[in-house]
Amino acid sequence: MSCQTCEELDIVARYPEKTAELDAYIDGLGVSADVEKNRGNLIQCLHRAQHVFGYLPLEVQKHVAKKLKLHLSEVYGVISFYHYFTEKPVGRYKINICTGTACFVKGAGSVLEEFKRYLNLDQGETSSDRKFSLGGVRCLGACSLAPVVMVNDRVYGNVTSAMVPEIINDCK
Repeated sequence: MSCQTCEELDIVARYPEKTAELDAYIDGLGVSADVEKNRGNLIQCLHRAQHVFGYLPLEVQKHVAKKLKLHLSEVYGVISFYHYFTEKPVGRYKINICTGTACFVKGAGSVLEEFKRYLNLDQGETSSDRKFSLGGVRCLGACSLAPVVMVNDRVYGNVTSAMVPEIINDCK
């Protein structure tokens, strides 16, 4: 078993303070025997869980399901549907290149390739030091700035391949 897998299996037990924070949040929502009401709180509970733990490994999913009295398959269904949720640890700097039509037409493909080359990562990967995660998104809603790159909450517009080193340096 790899170290990452061991960490995922033990994450709820290894971080009791994080688990207590999540439990306090969930308990504050008024979890009850009414499964429909609990189901209505699922997305906000997953948002909080990802905020607390940084990602949603299987043990965190099981914990949320148990607290809300839901099936694990319901929790996983939400996580796998929404792009925001991740089951893998992400880097301190989440770099997302918009690959929507406007951005793609204006060169997002070459920008993505330059990030892959510069960081030595494929799309969807995180660096071993957990500093960078590289991803693509379908649309960031800033088409007039195409191509667009988002690093955490910062948006870069009219990005060219030549700007990649500068964007990476902004992260340091």
